Amino acid sequence: MQQGWTFPWVSALLLGVMGLLVSGSEFQHHRYEDLVRALFAVQSECPYITRIYSIGRSVEGRHLYVLEFSDNPGIHEAMEPEFKYVGNMHGNEVLGRELLIKLSQFLCEEYRAGNQRIMRLIHDTRIHILPSMNPDGYEVAAKQGPESNGYLVGRGNARQFDLNRNFPDLNALVYYYEKTNGRNHHLPLPDNWEQQVEPETLAVIKWMQNYNFILSANLHGGAVVANYPFDKSRDPRIRGRTTYAATADDKLFRKLARTYSYAHSWMHKGWNCGDFFDEGITNGASWYSLSKGMQDFNYLYSNCFEITLELSCDKFPSAAALPREWMGNREALVSYLEQVSKHTR
Repeated sequence: MQQGWTFPWVSALLLGVMGLLVSGSEFQHHRYEDLVRALFAVQSECPYITRIYSIGRSVEGRHLYVLEFSDNPGIHEAMEPEFKYVGNMHGNEVLGRELLIKLSQFLCEEYRAGNQRIMRLIHDTRIHILPSMNPDGYEVAAKQGPESNGYLVGRGNARQFDLNRNFPDLNALVYYYEKTNGRNHHLPLPDNWEQQVEPETLAVIKWMQNYNFILSANLHGGAVVANYPFDKSRDPRIRGRTTYAATADDKLFRKLARTYSYAHSWMHKGWNCGDFFDEGITNGASWYSLSKGMQDFNYLYSNCFEITLELSCDKFPSAAALPREWMGNREALVSYLEQVSKHTR
């Protein structure tokens, strides 16, 4: 605070007014055009540490825009780890989309303000933020709005495909290799895989081929828990009970999940949305088994460590709930991002 400020109540009053302005103008749901404007506004505000690029288009032709943060945008520097956040994979799970827009604004503002923690993060890491992997599904969900949004309305893309069941199934291959002492990483893609996936999935896979991502998280809604691989059970024949499917890096995955959970304001407490998850984390297959998911594909195809963050009981929370959700997730989003350097040094 500057020396001229001699009345603390004046400062408090101004902060309160600023808080009202922020909650009234910045915390809102962003339709596609609003999202694009928000990203380009950040790029305009912080042109020397950001870059916007598109990894492809959705079924309906909307760009899948990524906002990059780096001290040298557009350049891969030797030994500098690559990190990504992906939001809104399910179009009606919208909190991740809004949190990533807000995180982008926060990183820009704090860098300009001289926040040493944020400056070090951007100087040491190349950060890629994709707020919406499924902009078409979001537009369908947004027409319903938070009050009447159904569990499935807008979940899939424009062709009604669930993008988190749309990646090549490398789990089946690795589980076979486990029995024959075969390889367990950098697994090959099946023949004609490009014809077997949706445009959004194709764009993300090509993105992964072009950038050597080390750490990642994809943001979902409908529960509050940090979910880590494997998502697919090794024995799908078992019914009525859960089966833990550990990776070779299970200990590290558990640590990464706990990093987010304990930095989150309430995830680590366990009881959320009527469910209990010890420490606020779960192995995916132990919760429920799914095939062709994105986090398992990241790990088996590219060695990128990805977890899935379920961040809200409501898939489409109201705009009024966004400030609380941002404050509950802000530290966790930054702390998880910082892990990429701790595990690559």
